[in-house]
Amino acid sequence: MHDYSENDLAKIVYEAALKVHKALGPGLLESSYLSCLAYEVKKKGVNVAVEKPLPLIYEEIKMDVGYRIDMLVGDKLIVEIKAVEGLDKVHMAQILTYLKLSNLKLGLLINFNELLLKDGVKRVINGTL
Repeated sequence: MHDYSENDLAKIVYEAALKVHKALGPGLLESSYLSCLAYEVKKKGVNVAVEKPLPLIYEEIKMDVGYRIDMLVGDKLIVEIKAVEGLDKVHMAQILTYLKLSNLKLGLLINFNELLLKDGVKRVINGTL
């Protein structure tokens, strides 16, 4: 297994997302894009966990409160998939929360419901580290 940096993983995911978006276009369910994107990234030999549970740690107590990361790529990159009219502050807050809870540095927020995928991709950096 290659030890990719967060930026290397982000590039792999972005290129795979472009391929998926070109093939499927906008307008499908998030789950469709998630499955296809995970497949494309795995084809590159990168470890992908889909719908990974993310516990909340509060005062030494681990609580499963239902948080799920859409994709954890290479154990370093969080990818959140959306298929919405436009990204909103709540979507950014979601990925920032996931980055904070996981102590990871980088996330990608990808909205597949755009004519040009590049308009729906946001790099999100955890500023709490």
